[in-house]
Amino acid sequence: MLRFFLPYVVLVTTFSVQLSYAISGRSIFLLAGQSNMSGRGGIVNGTWDNYIPPESSPNLAILRLSADLNWQLATEPLHRDIDTTKACGIGPGMVFASWLLRKDSSVEVVGLVPCAVGGTNISEWARGGQLYNGLIGRAQAALEGGGTIRGLLWYQGESDTVSREDAESYKTRLQNFFTHLRADLLLPVLPIIQVALASAEGQYIEMVREAQLGMDLVNLRTVDAKGLRLEPDGLHLTTPSQVTLGKMLADTFLQSQPSSITSNASKTPPNFLTSLLDVFIGLVHFLSYLFVKLSFKIN
Repeated sequence: MLRFFLPYVVLVTTFSVQLSYAISGRSIFLLAGQSNMSGRGGIVNGTWDNYIPPESSPNLAILRLSADLNWQLATEPLHRDIDTTKACGIGPGMVFASWLLRKDSSVEVVGLVPCAVGGTNISEWARGGQLYNGLIGRAQAALEGGGTIRGLLWYQGESDTVSREDAESYKTRLQNFFTHLRADLLLPVLPIIQVALASAEGQYIEMVREAQLGMDLVNLRTVDAKGLRLEPDGLHLTTPSQVTLGKMLADTFLQSQPSSITSNASKTPPNFLTSLLDVFIGLVHFLSYLFVKLSFKIN
């Protein structure tokens, strides 16, 4: 009798562990920078128009880390409780996650960690500052429930085009930021996908763009946003442009991952996986109990 039940106990236990790994195996991405990363798509006269493009629709396999460090279903605007001084709209994050899930069957759950704050200079992201410490803290909190930080999506620099001094120092400051972040996260080759500016607050945009496009770091890729359509303010990307950018970011990330397997295979929603895991854990407990009872009877 024992020989009959033991293989099932082992099989169910193994399958439960595999399911648990799938649930805790979130692919985590940090979103940082300024307003075009936090999202101003659809902002009209300081108010979001509430239009959500299909590519940004909620998906059970896409989560966001809230300001109070809780994982929740990701919905637009992603940065609503992070970048709080101005209205947030559509950014590239949700589209990035949706496109990634669609094209890479190895990704089960995407965890987005919004950290971008509008109007911030690269010097404000320096190691030891409030923004930097907040980014590190949120990244560490994101790992507590399991998962792996797969990359940083970075879109910043518009504020550094106002002063010639800031523009000239941009490359050094940005390189230091990336290097320090990787060191403090203990991820020396963390994939970084940065966006080269499409717009600027000042006249030194070409100096900042040159710094961005000339950055030479391992596992750093650059997506050029130049030419994407802007809102009437001439600074922020429109909603359609953010959709385009999100797909560009995902494609660039996938191209940088040699082991990625692209597919249109459907994904199992995480809440279904959780329920299935609970069922199997219960079955494990029952079979283990039965196994022990039978052992006592035989002895």
